[in-house]
Amino acid sequence: MYEPIRSPSVHTPADADFPHRSREEELDIQLAGHLAALLAVTDELGLGAAGDRIAEQVARLRGAPPARHAGLTDAAPADLHRRAHALAGRALLVAASRADTTAAILAATRMDAHTAALAGPAPSGQLVGAH
Repeated sequence: MYEPIRSPSVHTPADADFPHRSREEELDIQLAGHLAALLAVTDELGLGAAGDRIAEQVARLRGAPPARHAGLTDAAPADLHRRAHALAGRALLVAASRADTTAAILAATRMDAHTAALAGPAPSGQLVGAH
């Protein structure tokens, strides 16, 4: 009564003829993306030396130097520092996950710098963080 199905079901797994990325490659792509976003905010803040260090890491991960531009968003500096802090935190998590010490140290340093920028100048005669 019924004709048998001649084509494979859409639910059967197909043969994997295309290349798959490894976990490490996926983490490299993720880390490079977070660092590139951090670079854009860093450049907008006008932090040239920090931007250069971030660009070096993006180039290492991607194999090519990142495009750098001063795309201004007219955001307040405090908002930019908060955004940069969050991006550096994401980069730190991925760098730690892939055991990339260089990128993790860079991300942690940037988090500290943006935290300090949000806290404002320390009163004279006192150490930052001293109790």
